[in-house]
Amino acid sequence: MIMKLNILRKESLSRYMSADQKFVKSMSAIDLMTLGIGAVIGTGIFILPGTVAANDAGPGVILSFLMAAVVCALAAMCYAEFSSALPVAGSAYSYGNIIFGEIIGWVLGWALVLEYMLAVSSVSTGWAAYFNSLIGSFGIQVPKALSGPFDPAHGTYINIVAVIIVLLIVLMLSHGMQSSLRINNIAVAIKLLIILLFIGIGLFFIKPTNYHPFMPFKLSGVFRGATTVFFAFLGFDAVSSSAAEVKNPKKNMPLGIIGTLLVATVLYMGVSAVLVGMVKYTKLDVANPVAFALKYVNQGWLADLLSIGALIGMFTMMVTMIYSSSRLVYSLGRDGLLPKFLSQLNEEKGSTPEAALWVVGIIIAVMGGMVSLDNLTSLVNIGTLLAFTFVSFGIIPLRHRHDIGNQGGFQVPLYPVLPILSGLACLWMMFQLSKLTYIGAGIWFLIGLVIYFAYGYRHSKMNVKN
Repeated sequence: MIMKLNILRKESLSRYMSADQKFVKSMSAIDLMTLGIGAVIGTGIFILPGTVAANDAGPGVILSFLMAAVVCALAAMCYAEFSSALPVAGSAYSYGNIIFGEIIGWVLGWALVLEYMLAVSSVSTGWAAYFNSLIGSFGIQVPKALSGPFDPAHGTYINIVAVIIVLLIVLMLSHGMQSSLRINNIAVAIKLLIILLFIGIGLFFIKPTNYHPFMPFKLSGVFRGATTVFFAFLGFDAVSSSAAEVKNPKKNMPLGIIGTLLVATVLYMGVSAVLVGMVKYTKLDVANPVAFALKYVNQGWLADLLSIGALIGMFTMMVTMIYSSSRLVYSLGRDGLLPKFLSQLNEEKGSTPEAALWVVGIIIAVMGGMVSLDNLTSLVNIGTLLAFTFVSFGIIPLRHRHDIGNQGGFQVPLYPVLPILSGLACLWMMFQLSKLTYIGAGIWFLIGLVIYFAYGYRHSKMNVKN
């Protein structure tokens, strides 16, 4: 019973605020939105609308994206309230530590470590594939031995391009958020321009007959499509990791999180509407449906431009996720659950958690460069949904904490109905995942619990305090 009480001990907001005060508060709502949009809008916007239309929803894919966005919006509002009330680094990990207790916080943090690192590692290999294809058009070839994961039987030893892009992003972030944000903001602006260019030009090639029938797979197909495209919106939660570095977090955190989701929803629905209007949905079950549609209407020049947009999209996603990973690992080190050196800030570089950043970057680079991740990327989804579920239901005990004030901050409307609906929706999405995903997650969480009881529990700052 004593052990049970100890592992459920709760952290105080005041200690987190004190520990995180060395961070430079320099980020605005626009900066947060570009981070969020950078994470949410990746290559999926050029692929998912077409493949889901062809296989699940037809032109009704537009409604699939709207339904998925509504579910995400519920979770986004819960994140917005938490980040407004608890403006600290660590996102759902820190929220869990304060509201539910240390063991729950650790499990959420461990789930997010997996989510962020696996997501970036897999995207780095995608970035490498696009880059190799781009330079291949100029007659430049990366040696086969350096073009894939460690697989001597097939002649590959390391994906050198995936390693280099990750380490370059880490190097950029290590110089502080001010310079990194400028580069990221420019990259996001270019990416949005390319997407808007597709929507603007595609409008002239829409044939109304392509929208009929609008729901060829009935409403069930639209729902099935929604469960598929739901995961395209994941990533907005990474914005909450930056709360300790935001100016006026009560105002800017909700704007950044909810604004990210609104922009992403409009863009996904816009691309979907134009795409299924340009080409009959039955023809869109191809590897790159947006590029296919542009070549179909003799606009190949824009299809070539999309490959650049895809590279930029993946780059900005990696920037946000590596940044968020470093703040999460910093938070675990801050609390003593991981070695203390991970919480050290380099004040000469804008109070950057440089040790955490480089540890995260090296692990991601090794995973992306050396390991085949084909069967592991689905684990990203379960980690995210677990965090969404606890954050959603966590609004209820948060409102009952009289020691946590949120005067003037964002609050989820229609309390407690919307937080409960959000939590139930996330649980329902979790039930859609495969058994293999649960087996992989179980192994990961078992490793996490071993680390917690072997190291974290004894070195926890709360353990020392008690």
